Amino acid sequence: MIKPAEAKGHENITEFILLGLSRDKDAEVACFVLFSLCYIAILSGNLLILFTIRGSRLSEQPMYFFLSCLSFMDVCFTSTVAPKLITDSLAQRKTISYNSCMAQMFYVHFFGATGIFILVAMAYDRYAAICRPLRYTAIMSTRVCYALVVASILAAFIHSILHVLVITVLPFCGPNQIDHYFCDVFPLLKLACTDTSLLVIAIIATTGVLSFLTFVALVISYIIVLSTLRTRSSEGRRKALSTCGSHVTVVFMFFLPLIFTYVPVADSVSNDKVFAIFYTMIAPMFNPHICTLRNTDMKNAMRRVWCRHRLYEEK
Repeated sequence: MIKPAEAKGHENITEFILLGLSRDKDAEVACFVLFSLCYIAILSGNLLILFTIRGSRLSEQPMYFFLSCLSFMDVCFTSTVAPKLITDSLAQRKTISYNSCMAQMFYVHFFGATGIFILVAMAYDRYAAICRPLRYTAIMSTRVCYALVVASILAAFIHSILHVLVITVLPFCGPNQIDHYFCDVFPLLKLACTDTSLLVIAIIATTGVLSFLTFVALVISYIIVLSTLRTRSSEGRRKALSTCGSHVTVVFMFFLPLIFTYVPVADSVSNDKVFAIFYTMIAPMFNPHICTLRNTDMKNAMRRVWCRHRLYEEK
């Protein structure tokens, strides 16, 4: 373990120690097996959706275009956390360099925020399709879809780089133990050799409140969509409810743990770790199943794409 530097020198440490989810050896072995299986499921499920949509005509539809982008972001988001979490489960010393820590924090926030903004774009797409059907093609043109994704990426980049800049200007002179399984803002603020109470309030007022308001806006948009469905035919209502129901489930699974993490009511890092498991591992694992379980178009596309590949291989 690195010895803390003298506080009065404000010498930044070069390495952090991640305490992980548990210090019990048996629990860590169980975590290794469990999260390895989860990571395999996340990769296989999301990549299956991504390649199915890209290999079929579904990619021409805005809803599936956004869904493929969300699957890609889920893979990238989880890959910034899961490999380190899995290998650290069996490691004697769970260390991460200062630079790697900053990079991990950036990519976690970047891919996570991009996924959030894409969920907002998906909600807007469903609103346009159900509430403005006559103008849907003009509203959700290919140019608009790409513009929404680019805007999501740019907004996520600004959000992430600001978080990293906040942390990099702080002095870290010891201790160097992070009570988490990945580098995140609140655990790092606790290690800074200066008063960070104002920064905590600022992050809660930006990330926390933004997450909460985005969640509320998404819920309201789907309430408006569902209220509009009362005037539709039973078949149209059933199909729209199936699609919107999947989106709402994904939104709740991702946002509720995120809100509890970034709107803390007390020093509850141990609880934050549990909540973080939901939005870094559980939600990305179930998203593919939620989005395809009752989706006939996706099931038909999977049969066409993958059965066609299998026939080519046999020939």
